[in-house]
Amino acid sequence: MSRERSPGVKLALVGLVAVVLIVPLLMVYALVYDRESQSRTAQQSITEGWGGPQKVTGPVLVIPWIQEVTTTEVVNGSQTSRTTEARRELFVSPSLQSVETTIDPDRKSYAIYESVVYESALSGSARFEMPQDLDRMGVDPAKLMLDQVELRFGVSDPRGLDDNARVSADGEALRLQPGNGPAATEGSGFSAPASWAGDSPLVVRWEYGLRGSHSLDLIPRGGETEWTVTSTWQHPSFTGFLPDSREVGAEGFTATFEGITNLALGKALVATADDAAVVSASIGLVDPVDLYSQVDRAVKYGFLFIGFTFATFLMFDIVGGARVAAAEYLLTGAGLILFFVMLLAFAEVIGFGLAYLVAAVAVIGLLTAYSAAVLGTWRRAGFIGIMLAALYALLFVLLNMETYALVIGSLLLFAGLAGIMYMTRQVNWSAVGRSANDDAEA
Repeated sequence: MSRERSPGVKLALVGLVAVVLIVPLLMVYALVYDRESQSRTAQQSITEGWGGPQKVTGPVLVIPWIQEVTTTEVVNGSQTSRTTEARRELFVSPSLQSVETTIDPDRKSYAIYESVVYESALSGSARFEMPQDLDRMGVDPAKLMLDQVELRFGVSDPRGLDDNARVSADGEALRLQPGNGPAATEGSGFSAPASWAGDSPLVVRWEYGLRGSHSLDLIPRGGETEWTVTSTWQHPSFTGFLPDSREVGAEGFTATFEGITNLALGKALVATADDAAVVSASIGLVDPVDLYSQVDRAVKYGFLFIGFTFATFLMFDIVGGARVAAAEYLLTGAGLILFFVMLLAFAEVIGFGLAYLVAAVAVIGLLTAYSAAVLGTWRRAGFIGIMLAALYALLFVLLNMETYALVIGSLLLFAGLAGIMYMTRQVNWSAVGRSANDDAEA
């Protein structure tokens, strides 16, 4: 003769099975991380031949100058002064610069992975003025080598530069040289030697094409910087300096940055050393369907599914009289976890939305059929199927409502707990049921 377990023991066994399922759920979480890492590796392979996230800056005008350096030496017990000349560089930012940029986005594929890339066209103008009060900086204006000035443009990944770049100073086309960019882009970019009389402002115009991926940053430099960006991408993100005006719609976006001043940058227009500090206005081309982040968030709701399904089975067991074994809880939990594996596998091939539908229908059908055998009737199994369908539908809403996901999730847990407490309000959790033979003898 065997006695039926008490409701309290059944609850403990269900809790133990749920704890055991933490292991495979964590393995699924690790699987998502691994696939995301493979996706990043594939995206890096795409950008190797195209261009990575780009940061651009410039132009900055570099004026060589000669500084007289006096040193004192002791020779044969007597001090001797010696004066030598050293070549220095003066870094001058434009008093005003205006930049216009168009971004043409695209997607490049590598196996089953995709990366957001773009081709951009940048053009602009800058106005340089002869620095004043150079004496306060220890610079002798007469020692400036204005016939050897240089314009430097910064591009963080010069692999994306096209061969049609053009720069002119006061209408005269300049010859471009690779490398020797500003410190803000760690020397990456290109430069152009020029000459300047210094008696009037120097007006520089430029244009070049640039390939990149994911984001484009402008490091503003000068007394006042204006930047206008247009693109057909519908999901931009803005960080750093935010645009003064922007329009985002079905046809793309337009953003305008007006009047980023050197006061906001905290930088002087003239310096004897190039500043490597990076303060930028960044535009990101956000992928609206980042399937790995969505699957990752879905896995975090795994115990919500396990908890509600197990609680329903337990209610049928304790209140409804259906006997559910620990192994049946374990198999049901395995089916619920399999949903996330299928979601990840199919999402990489057919997209998140369709993959979610396929995985949900497959798991709901499987567990509904299995519940009919476990619970004894199709009516009870139908309740399980309806509950799972509602949970999967709610989860899909939660994944697309990031702002209110926690609020909705907490309300759902509250409603579930309240329902369980109501259903079990008259259950004696410590009572031990009698076997059928006991009932016959009575």
